[in-house]
Amino acid sequence: MSDDTAASDGEPHTGRDEASAAADGGSPVAPGADSRPLPGEQPGPNERNHPEGRRNLEGIRIDPVVEAEHESHRAVISALVEDEPGVLARVSGLVSRRQFNIESLTVGPTTVDGHSRITMVVEETDPGIDQIEKQMSKLKPVISVGEVAGDAVTSELVLLKIEADDPAAVHAVAEMYDGRTVDAGPETITVELTGDKASIDNAIGAFDRFGIVEIARTGPTALARGNTPTAPGEKPGTAAEPTTHDD
Repeated sequence: MSDDTAASDGEPHTGRDEASAAADGGSPVAPGADSRPLPGEQPGPNERNHPEGRRNLEGIRIDPVVEAEHESHRAVISALVEDEPGVLARVSGLVSRRQFNIESLTVGPTTVDGHSRITMVVEETDPGIDQIEKQMSKLKPVISVGEVAGDAVTSELVLLKIEADDPAAVHAVAEMYDGRTVDAGPETITVELTGDKASIDNAIGAFDRFGIVEIARTGPTALARGNTPTAPGEKPGTAAEPTTHDD
């Protein structure tokens, strides 16, 4: 009978004999012995080494030092999508699963029936923004997606509910920022403001001294200036054919 046959007929082979144990610098292990550490010898969750950084699309962990070489910036991404149930959840879920943070997200109809425009604001590096666009473009309802180029026209809406201790001063500040009063009562005044992020931030700072009770802010929506398409390949609403996936 050969040695191989004897091994198969005898005790189960552990894959670690005395020679291999000695080569690893450890103590010899008897044949058939379990070389795994006992439960009490295993490190606890807080004692284990946890790798840093997030994973890329291939599942490979990104070195945070390498990722830090790219500076992040605030980007406005516009996407034309087909109106389907759950499309907004699919887009936001895809982005959040990749560990990208969405600063704001708005959605509304376009000039083409059955299409909507999603405007998303993210603070990311150029490689991160590129990955967001590539992954969104793979979703079936997404017709076209891309970062809004150049000096786009951006605007957002904010509603501020303010304490009404000094109504005249509240109204004066509202007029200063081209706002309007949409509700007024003995205890609170609600003001509506529209504009770019900087003007909205300045207005909120001015109203803060009166006491802001509640705030609702949409986040920016944007269109590219002039004849530049807002989303890549987007056709104007006066075109004979709407934008398609083939563009």
